[in-house]
Amino acid sequence: MSCSALALAKPLILSPLPLPEATVEVGQAAKKGWVVYEVRPGDTLAGVAARYGVDPRHIMWSSGLKTDRLQVGQRLLIPLVAQEDRAPRVPPGVEAYRVRPGDTLQSVASRYGVSVLDLVSANPSLESLDRLVAGSVLYIPKKVKGLVVALPEGQTLVDLAARFGLSPVEVARVNGLANPAELKAGDLVLLPGIQAKTTYQRLLAKQEAERQARLEAERRRQEELRRLAEERRRQQALAQGARQAQAQTQRASVKPQVRRVSYQEGGMRWPLSGFRITTYFGQRGAFQRYHTGIDLAAPYGTPIVAAKAGQVQVAGWSSYGYGFHVVVDHGGGVETLYAHMSRIAVRSGEWVEAGQVIGYVGSTGWSTGPHLHFEVRVGGVARNPLAYLP
Repeated sequence: MSCSALALAKPLILSPLPLPEATVEVGQAAKKGWVVYEVRPGDTLAGVAARYGVDPRHIMWSSGLKTDRLQVGQRLLIPLVAQEDRAPRVPPGVEAYRVRPGDTLQSVASRYGVSVLDLVSANPSLESLDRLVAGSVLYIPKKVKGLVVALPEGQTLVDLAARFGLSPVEVARVNGLANPAELKAGDLVLLPGIQAKTTYQRLLAKQEAERQARLEAERRRQEELRRLAEERRRQQALAQGARQAQAQTQRASVKPQVRRVSYQEGGMRWPLSGFRITTYFGQRGAFQRYHTGIDLAAPYGTPIVAAKAGQVQVAGWSSYGYGFHVVVDHGGGVETLYAHMSRIAVRSGEWVEAGQVIGYVGSTGWSTGPHLHFEVRVGGVARNPLAYLP
């Protein structure tokens, strides 16, 4: 399983110490075919990989995934390796560690008393210093530090040692081999003293670029919040002026006049209590989809109420990732949508008042935890809900 992880890696530029840099090309693993699997509710990448006995990273590479998060209905390509092949040999003093949720290279390195560079050298196919795929395997060099690679097809330990300018006798000793001919293609070989410095520098640069992207996204979010706050203050000032002018008109007029409140002036109420906003309206990142509403995190089962009186247009399951959801028509082309419910409390066609319970917080559809996805649509176009809430 882990030798395939090395085998599927891109060519890596590695620098032996104190020898000059060398290029390592890792060959393709022998596959017997693929299984097409459709993701079901509750599936995780680690769970699917364990079910088929493969490394989760192999599923990600075969299926072209950028993240280990799965969506219901998504199709995965699961590579199958020959079951009759023996497991690859792991050098003595190298431990195969199964990644747990939340692990990072730094946390694993601290746990075993090694450096991050040592881990990168023992796992040169890594794609990130921050994100590790839960259920995948990391090799930990506990005694001798060096580069861990799979023996390529058609090569011997002597060939591999010569490639890096190492003594075959020393390489055989470090790998606990009395007879180097015992090695088979795909077996792991520890090359002592060789460090994957170029790979490490590439991962550091990638980590810094991702950090800068997160900072830029947060800066834009703060700017948007300031803009919305300023817009709200402006709207409130306009509303205050309009109220004062209307009051003067009413005092001067014989016939009382009824003032019509617009949505922008606070015609809606919050659909939840005891929540926190986890995702705002708009663009979330350079490679993420545009978010058409706001996400309000709340405990599972929290009552969801109608933001304004209206008629229920939809109450049921969504095929677009909303899960159990409700759409309320408030007239004038204005609709509100409430998604990811655990249970729906109204029926299509029913009239609801503002504040009436229409469902309960859940995590159905494309959701990573209990929350309410709340949208405001005007004329079928999604608008920022914060501009319509008090």
